[in-house]
Amino acid sequence: MNPLEKLRHSAAHVLATAILEIWPEAQLAAGPPVEGGFYYDVELDHRISPEDFPLIEEKMRRIIAERQPFKRIEVSREEARELALKGRLGALSERATPSRYKLDILESIPENEPITLYQNDHFIDLCAGPHVEDTGWIKGFKLTHVSSAYYKGDEKNPQLQRIYGTAFYSEKELEAYLKQLEAAKQRDHRKLGKELELFLIDEEVGPGLPLWLPKGAIIRAELQAFLTEELQRRGYLLVHTPHIGSLDLFRISGHYPYYRDSQFPPILEPAELKEFEQKQMSCAELANRLEKGEVSGYLLKPMNCPMHIRIFAAKPRSYRELPIRLAEFGTVYRFEKSGELSGLTRVRGFTQDDAHIFCMESQVEAELLSCLELVKVVVEKLGLTDAKARLGLRGEDKEKYVGGAESWQKAERDLRKAAQESGINFVEEPGEAAFYGPKVDFLVKDAIGRLWQLGTVQLDYNLPLRFSLTYVGEDGNKERPVIIHRAPFGSMERFLAILIEHFEGHFPLWLAPEQVRVIPLSDAFVPYGQKVTALLQQHKFRVTLDRKNETLGAKIRIAQLEKVPYMLIVGKKEEQMSRVSVRTARKGNLGEMELEAFLSLLLTECKERRI
Repeated sequence: MNPLEKLRHSAAHVLATAILEIWPEAQLAAGPPVEGGFYYDVELDHRISPEDFPLIEEKMRRIIAERQPFKRIEVSREEARELALKGRLGALSERATPSRYKLDILESIPENEPITLYQNDHFIDLCAGPHVEDTGWIKGFKLTHVSSAYYKGDEKNPQLQRIYGTAFYSEKELEAYLKQLEAAKQRDHRKLGKELELFLIDEEVGPGLPLWLPKGAIIRAELQAFLTEELQRRGYLLVHTPHIGSLDLFRISGHYPYYRDSQFPPILEPAELKEFEQKQMSCAELANRLEKGEVSGYLLKPMNCPMHIRIFAAKPRSYRELPIRLAEFGTVYRFEKSGELSGLTRVRGFTQDDAHIFCMESQVEAELLSCLELVKVVVEKLGLTDAKARLGLRGEDKEKYVGGAESWQKAERDLRKAAQESGINFVEEPGEAAFYGPKVDFLVKDAIGRLWQLGTVQLDYNLPLRFSLTYVGEDGNKERPVIIHRAPFGSMERFLAILIEHFEGHFPLWLAPEQVRVIPLSDAFVPYGQKVTALLQQHKFRVTLDRKNETLGAKIRIAQLEKVPYMLIVGKKEEQMSRVSVRTARKGNLGEMELEAFLSLLLTECKERRI
């Protein structure tokens, strides 16, 4: 936990103390630091709203002014349980009602971990820490919003109130953050996506399953075309794979069970399912048989790699063919908890710009450098120039990963070396690896300074072994290939969400769903407007002719609200001189321009994919 997270964790305890001073009966769950701030989950009959924030913040300011020390107290598991049963944990005093969420959290702490409490004044909480020395360290804070959240993100559990806030070491930092927050509201991709008619999430279709509307589909297609050009230049071969696959396929890869918590349940054979029904098999027995591999069926694919592996394995391979680079814009499915779904950034069905490179060990370094360079090309072309990277390594819990220590050490060493040679700015983080190998994730800052995780490059010595992949080496013997997984965008959905907010809906010309709107001054100039429209359409530009019965000012305002990059005003003077009056959504009036000169400007801007 970094210093700012530690401060925000402490601020969450101050928030909890303040809530209990107002509503002593509140049942507290958890209050961790999160990106941008902190929250605390509370069960309370009173519905907390922003109208309650001034009173809560007043209590928090007093607690901070008192500089209450945070005391760490280590207790036995039984002592902690006794306190929870008396209602003392997550409370200011003993209560008639047990601290039921603290009891549940206590049960989830592994037996070998110490049980620690943290106390400030009369508030005692079950907490691993760490915290700042005292509440006075919190110099700037603010409650931001409140929402509902299922306990532990599981919709089978009670729904709690989640109160969010943020905290900093100075008022100046808080002020800068609040300005950024206000800017973020205006850029929110959910708001702009609805206003610009880019995508739709329909509850009848299902939460977390976005529908791409025509305008959003254009942006998606342009991004795919841009990346496809890059891939073809670099020798990638495009493939397509189905949305579901055999359960046994994912057992071999390890996605089932290593990735099971993030998957939709298996789809069983109808005949087999009917047999289970007739035998009145319990859910527990069925789950046990699935675990043992005794039940066949299918799985909505959580990743594309097992299918690409089977394409590689479909025929004998020679060292002369390697590297083989298979790429796909493949849709995958993850059963994200409903409380964690958010617009396009956290969904249950999304398309990865996925590729898998099958190569010899001697080719690994060059291929890794090429992959890292490709990610840099993609993010820089789209104006996301402030980027750094995270090298995700295997964590201490070895049960979460496939493969032995030797293959992991080799993969981590090779990927670290490539990251160093590529010149990217990166940090190492144990526990952030994929279950089959280490990875480099790219983190970029958008136009208002927020950090987003985008593309990834992963090195894998384990899946080739699990699938018994081989190729014939130069000496005629069978050798084991290495797999590199890479996705420059990460997911099309998340990437587009970031671009919507980064550009604030003002997409560069080559991405804009509608590139030009032609606006005649009156019906008399519609024929010339049609001529201008036809010329631009001949050159494959996305152009509309505005024939609505509105004033010129109203038409311009509508085009600006719809964030159309170029507006062409055409009237008598423009028709006589074969010119157009040019306006842009962001810069306003650019003056008159010859029609051919304007066409040349558009062609150059699109060809170079200018930002």
